Amino acid sequence: MAKALLTSARFDQFNPEPSFLSALIGVHRRLKVFSLFAQPEKFPLLTEGSPRILISDTDMSKPNDLVQGTLDLLLLKILALEPLHGWAITLRLKSVSGDVLQVSEGSLYPALHKLEQEGWITAEWKQTENNRRAKFYSLTRLGKRHLVSEVANWERLSSAISRVIQTSEV
Repeated sequence: MAKALLTSARFDQFNPEPSFLSALIGVHRRLKVFSLFAQPEKFPLLTEGSPRILISDTDMSKPNDLVQGTLDLLLLKILALEPLHGWAITLRLKSVSGDVLQVSEGSLYPALHKLEQEGWITAEWKQTENNRRAKFYSLTRLGKRHLVSEVANWERLSSAISRVIQTSEV
């Protein structure tokens, strides 16, 4: 039911019950990474180049925190540049990443809601350039501090992963 609701309407245009939203975010956090070629019928939530890596609910290793934290980091960084509405965030992520990264509405809006609950972003209804009402998200001071911390953590983690990958076999 929730899946049908999310695919048939923009997530930011309905007001779900708090318990529904909490359950939805809980499901989102339990998502696991799998290959597109293993289950091509799954709708991609966050894709990353070839071979495509998607967030979905399969039973593989547990990179949940890495994937969720990465999406949070990307959203905070995009919003550090300027306040944007959801669709513009999706387009900016795709554009800045050279069409490598994409995020679906089913992942974007629960992540934005989580960031708002943490106090890292705020949301305000405004008119878009097309005269439509949309929620514009912007980074808070707390969010800026958190972004600096997350960027440092990402650089440390990605550097460690690179060192392991570049290790030659003995």
